[in-house]
Amino acid sequence: MAVAVTMSQADEQMQPKEEGEEEDRSISRSDSSGSGDDSMDGLSKHRCPPTPSLSPQKRATSQSKTEPPLLRTNKRTIYTAGRPPWYNVTGTTFKEAFVIGLCGGSASGKTTVANKIIEALDVPWVVLLSMDSFYKVLSKEEQELAARNEYNFDHPDAFDFELLVNVLKKLKKGKSVKVPVYDFNSHSRRKEWKNVYGANVVIFEGILAFANKELLKTLDMKVFVDTDSDIRLVRRLKRDISERGRDITGVIKQYNKFVKPAFEQYIEPSVQVADIVVPRGGENFVALDLIVQHVHSQLEKRKQRGDMSALATAHQGQPLPKTLTVLESTPQVRGMHTIIRNKDTNRDEFIFYSKRLMRLLIERALSFLPLKPVSVETPQGAIYEGKRLSGKRISGVSILRAGETMEQALMAVCKDIRLGKILIQTNHDTGEPELHYLRLPKDITEDYVILMDSTVSTGAAAMMAVRVLLDHDVQEDKIFLLSLLMAEMGVHSVAYAFPKVRIITTAVDKRVNDKFHIIPGIGNFGDRYFGTDAPSDWYESDEGMDC
Repeated sequence: MAVAVTMSQADEQMQPKEEGEEEDRSISRSDSSGSGDDSMDGLSKHRCPPTPSLSPQKRATSQSKTEPPLLRTNKRTIYTAGRPPWYNVTGTTFKEAFVIGLCGGSASGKTTVANKIIEALDVPWVVLLSMDSFYKVLSKEEQELAARNEYNFDHPDAFDFELLVNVLKKLKKGKSVKVPVYDFNSHSRRKEWKNVYGANVVIFEGILAFANKELLKTLDMKVFVDTDSDIRLVRRLKRDISERGRDITGVIKQYNKFVKPAFEQYIEPSVQVADIVVPRGGENFVALDLIVQHVHSQLEKRKQRGDMSALATAHQGQPLPKTLTVLESTPQVRGMHTIIRNKDTNRDEFIFYSKRLMRLLIERALSFLPLKPVSVETPQGAIYEGKRLSGKRISGVSILRAGETMEQALMAVCKDIRLGKILIQTNHDTGEPELHYLRLPKDITEDYVILMDSTVSTGAAAMMAVRVLLDHDVQEDKIFLLSLLMAEMGVHSVAYAFPKVRIITTAVDKRVNDKFHIIPGIGNFGDRYFGTDAPSDWYESDEGMDC
């Protein structure tokens, strides 16, 4: 039985209103990035909670406005509240996103309720998914009906439930998805779809959110927003006239012919499957608090942490994995290592010899790509039997910031290669890596991916980066992890979690000290290369930063 939550007028007056709410209501309204998979942009920019300075604390709905924990430029959004590991030491996803379904009549305040929940949740990476994105593509005849306000957009047949269920299932499993963007003015889907990835919580809202059995199975919590029909009609009139370019006659005609009957036939009866009924929508703070408390309790139950140190200890004395390739220690390679490992080497020489090693490393990695025989005609008119890449293409992905130093060497070897970036930082309260930003090349699924980081100590950052690529449907055996220097601990950790990933490095050091510094090591590669002192919260797999 559903729980109806009400609130007294006195209680209502005690709750101060939030200030400065953003208008980005759902991913179907978000601006689509021009190129690449800017997956974190357009995720939680609806509401992203502040990073606590001490231990995480839950925030009440009455908390006053705080600055969102993000850094914005004109092209990217970097969140300071990162996404903690969603996988275990075997690389397997151990927790699914928690999915909240919000149902209610047209203009009942579902999106407002969703945004209020996001404000109060205090968890990073919340996705707001609108059912409006999943209207079917209309035929020419249906387009003409829609233009005359004679097409029923409130009937179940108007929605692409197959696509919707597939998207929700993939989001729930932590996969990257593409979501259509619907244009209400032209009654059609836009050409550009929105990339969405990285949800801890998914809030799905729509008038028929409870109308499909397969859809109901994906929902962990079902909330029905109950609002008076007169209020809904007034809201719909304002919205459709001001936002969707409709005239008042057409809106009222559509309401009486389609919206009201559909509510009575399909939407109102679905209240029976709701776990919570919220009268008066976003003004019902008691109901919102109840929802937030339940979500917090469910997320707490799903927490699971892997002990990287224990995993590394388990591999002590074991031979290095067969997927590891170490560059042959020729006199040249050993000489370059001598220079870059020397603490007295100046920055210019450090950069010069690091780049030489990077070039050798990348050339070695490319030798593992599958090639197919091909015949070409030489200028002399003779036939030469050669080789060509057997595959779609190659993409490079660097783990920020030190992984970026390898991009130039990769571009010098692979003409017109596409590049992506992943930012991972450490949470000093938990000691865990957290995902803050990623921008992957578009349609990376079939690519061979060169994943680059300067050094790998425990392998925590590398593991997270590989998991991100797998979530974007990159095949594990098409991922090559490249690093100038690795510790045995990091090699074993990555190989244990992802046995098909090929690991290629110029050297492997045996020890890691209690601060997770590689011994004898190379120092903090990023600081030495860029000539900077790294901020204390950078979680690079630079030696001394990877843990």
